[in-house]
Amino acid sequence: MDFNLSDDQRLYVESARAFSEGVLAPGAAHWDEHSIFPVDVLRQAGELGFMGMYTPEAAGGLAMSRLDASLIVEELSKGCTTTAAFLTIHNMATNMIGKYCQASVIDTWCPALVAGEKLASYCLTEPGAGSDAGSLRTSAVIDGDDYVVNGAKVFISGAGETDVLVVMLRTGDMGAKGVSALLIPADAAGVSYGKKESKMGWNAQPTRMVNFEDVRVPVANRLGAEGQGFAIAMEGLDGGRINIATCSVGTAQRALEDVTAYVLDRKQFNTAIADFQNTQFKLADMLTELVAARQMIRLAASKLDEGDPQATTYCAMAKRFATDVGFKVCNDALQLYGGYGYIKEYPAERYVRDTRVHQILEGTNEIMRVIIARRLFMEGALEVIK
Repeated sequence: MDFNLSDDQRLYVESARAFSEGVLAPGAAHWDEHSIFPVDVLRQAGELGFMGMYTPEAAGGLAMSRLDASLIVEELSKGCTTTAAFLTIHNMATNMIGKYCQASVIDTWCPALVAGEKLASYCLTEPGAGSDAGSLRTSAVIDGDDYVVNGAKVFISGAGETDVLVVMLRTGDMGAKGVSALLIPADAAGVSYGKKESKMGWNAQPTRMVNFEDVRVPVANRLGAEGQGFAIAMEGLDGGRINIATCSVGTAQRALEDVTAYVLDRKQFNTAIADFQNTQFKLADMLTELVAARQMIRLAASKLDEGDPQATTYCAMAKRFATDVGFKVCNDALQLYGGYGYIKEYPAERYVRDTRVHQILEGTNEIMRVIIARRLFMEGALEVIK
């Protein structure tokens, strides 16, 4: 088992690191403080291929493995957690369009999406259906050559400032088999947006409710077959869980690097904080858990790339563990700063705010435990997952 990166992977990392340090990091605090969605920066990311990393080549993407994409996302999240996280959501939606839409729709949307010239939002969560995606109620009813869409989605990243929505809707009976996916232009008649949510973190991307009132969408805009939407959503969530876990690890890595430099320089009682054994033990634990989280993510990504039948379980384990570890490392780093960690002159408090939501989205960590436990109770599971 080789844990070393290939030459190509090292090049991906170097390219992402240069963009992260040169473009994302200098703007991150300003975007956070003023709630600026850096659309121009996302276009620059598109020029580097970061907006269509695993979208199929036939749709203009790079068709990267999920492992390779994770290496890039980790570097980007060191510069700006929030922008990197939105970039992964855009990648997920663009990949769905490129993989499941018919050719005419792909040709219309994917070139601009892959280039970062247009942006995509992914719409799954509803006011009454969060982690229980099979119970969503936003409906799409056939009327001639169109679907007529009614309902609402909540907590939608980028909503109101993106160009296209990939929406999970009910086209059949209640339950997973009655869910379909549609591509809906963000400015379609009958689409409206709620207020921009005031959030604890993730301030560099807007979050809004999306309302659909008699929105007419061509049947041709459907992703896959009718009733395939839940399967498409779950496939997207496997990769999404790797993405958000990676954002946690990248941010935590940056927090650890920053605070290590701080404790080496900061003195108390005429002694560098780094010389206290308590500090050394804390940093050692932070690094150890961070490395463990990173390797779990890469294992899960490899399982997904290989089409392993247990990939969903590995992705759930990686998401649960890495987002918990990522937040804890950021929080422990803030503690080592003392009072300075709590003020915005230092980025530690932003790292804590931005990573906290990772334990909630893409399925809460409690739901990850449900997924893992269900697999554990299946006959022979311990022989398969070990």
